Amino acid sequence: MKKIVVTGGAGFIGSAFIRHQLKTYPEIHVVNFDKLTYAGNLDNVKECDLGRYTFVQGDIADRGAIQSAMEGCDAIVNFAADTHVDRSIMGATDFISTNCTGVYNICEAARELKTQRVLLVSTDEVYGSIREGSFKETDPPQPRNPYSASKAGGELIALAHFETFGTPIVITRGSNTYGPYQYPEKVMPLFITNLIDGEQVPLYQGGEHNVRDWLWVYDHASGIDTALRKGELGQIYNVAGGNERENIVLTHKLLSGCGRDESFIRLVKDRPGHDFRYSIDASKLRGLGWTPTMDWDQGVSETVDWYKNNEWWWRKIKSGEFLEYYRKQYEER
Repeated sequence: MKKIVVTGGAGFIGSAFIRHQLKTYPEIHVVNFDKLTYAGNLDNVKECDLGRYTFVQGDIADRGAIQSAMEGCDAIVNFAADTHVDRSIMGATDFISTNCTGVYNICEAARELKTQRVLLVSTDEVYGSIREGSFKETDPPQPRNPYSASKAGGELIALAHFETFGTPIVITRGSNTYGPYQYPEKVMPLFITNLIDGEQVPLYQGGEHNVRDWLWVYDHASGIDTALRKGELGQIYNVAGGNERENIVLTHKLLSGCGRDESFIRLVKDRPGHDFRYSIDASKLRGLGWTPTMDWDQGVSETVDWYKNNEWWWRKIKSGEFLEYYRKQYEER
């Protein structure tokens, strides 16, 4: 592959994937196509090699814009998505537009342009909750909130496109991802930045013992790359960190890393339909040669240190719209 389009490349995982591509493949040129919504941030890709990197602002819900950006590319990797569960509960229209209509537009453009590979980045949340064991790719989606339902819908659109038109679709479903440059509405950066500022962290009451599997962002990027280059068309690949932790365990880990005690925990009303446990089996992707490399304790420590050392990045984010959303989401509970 000489040229790939990365949609949503100014976001958290998308920007990590771009950095991974430019570092790993000296011959590749990356086109970053991003709408620059609230979570899109060009600071995330400021270090990219401008000689092999192009930025195009646009929306995957705009068929003409995405097709124009895809002209001459060998592959497209779609990270563009509305992703935050709480925001989807407050209103899901944008989620459906991006996660369903946007995926359809990418598939249609790929069919017309005869793009060699289309990889859709999805989430383990499409499976729903599981008490014991781990979901495999053959398990049916059972989404339990508007966000995960819209992601499952986009997957079905893409897989139907593969079956009907032979569009070269590959899908990845990743577990909870963490690391540098994550927008601070997500739990790790929200908690870390709150604790740095001496503020309490809003832990869902009833969700303290919910379980998530944590995946280092660069391990996620390499897993997506493995599926892109080695995955079978029409197939789904789980990307799992293998680091299942209760939310309360994560919270204590972040308290310790920031030098705070339990008085900084504030229990808030649980979200509707809160999934108890996510767990996915990544043996299929491991069979292609991928394996995660980051130890969880080390990864969390590095993440805490990154936010401590990069206040320039997050302080300008945690103002304005973010503070208003934060107030509505947590302070009123």
